[in-house]
Amino acid sequence: MSASAILARWTQHLRDDRRRSPHTVRAYSAAATRLVEEQGLEDWKSIAALDAARLRRHLALRRTEGLSNASAARELSALKALIRFALAETGSDEAAPRIRGPRIKKGLPRPVTPDEAVGLAERVDSDAPEGWIGARDRAVLLLLYGAGMRVAEALALPANVLPLGDTLVVTGKGRKQRVVPLLAIVRDAVDAYAAACPWPLEPDQPLFRGARGGPLSQGMVQKATARARRSLGLPDTATPHALRHSFATHLLGEGADLRSLQELLGHASLGSTQIYTKVDAASMLEAYRGAHPRERDD
Repeated sequence: MSASAILARWTQHLRDDRRRSPHTVRAYSAAATRLVEEQGLEDWKSIAALDAARLRRHLALRRTEGLSNASAARELSALKALIRFALAETGSDEAAPRIRGPRIKKGLPRPVTPDEAVGLAERVDSDAPEGWIGARDRAVLLLLYGAGMRVAEALALPANVLPLGDTLVVTGKGRKQRVVPLLAIVRDAVDAYAAACPWPLEPDQPLFRGARGGPLSQGMVQKATARARRSLGLPDTATPHALRHSFATHLLGEGADLRSLQELLGHASLGSTQIYTKVDAASMLEAYRGAHPRERDD
């Protein structure tokens, strides 16, 4: 088996067997390509035989290229997954090498305010080159902020979700499904897009379409949001994903309990949801400092 055949099989496994997101497939495939080329690997047996020392040398080489701690940790995870798959392909019952990645200081998500979230949605609408594209981008951003959806989840919605009701079944990571409530403003935005879309919204086709009728890409949503935030003078942290963080933070601030929030966000573990308690505390401290007379600059 050639190196190209190995990499093609790995990509197919990630996409079809594991149903990883397109972003993860690209990142894991790129990490595998670098390892295979640098180590001169040509079959599953040679990949399965990689030990911790060779992995460390490979990652050390990558670090000389300016790889950050977070990127190095992600690359290590990708390579461990590749080796585990190689072991399975060769029928080996050996374990993947035990190697600890670099420590990462996990930062807090940076939510936007409700006014900023709505402002972003309105601005992508008004700045769009065509009316239906503006309606589309507004609907996507309102799904992120109003329903706490990931960008990939919103773009994966099929057209057969129409007409929308009070709730929506969302398929998240690992093909796990959850039910999220929909506000009237979100339903109205999606309906307005569907009515304006020039492409036929067949039930088995994606709901959100690109300018040429194909599936809408995450990159186009990110570009539209970037233009809108620059126009509004918002920081670079005001991304589409920040709208999901804002959804969680604002619900927590209104008294939502962590278990309910975990279900709404589709988190596999409660630990992933608990970070929002820190975000809410940080937001309250920032508001306090802005309001307290001893904290303001005279």
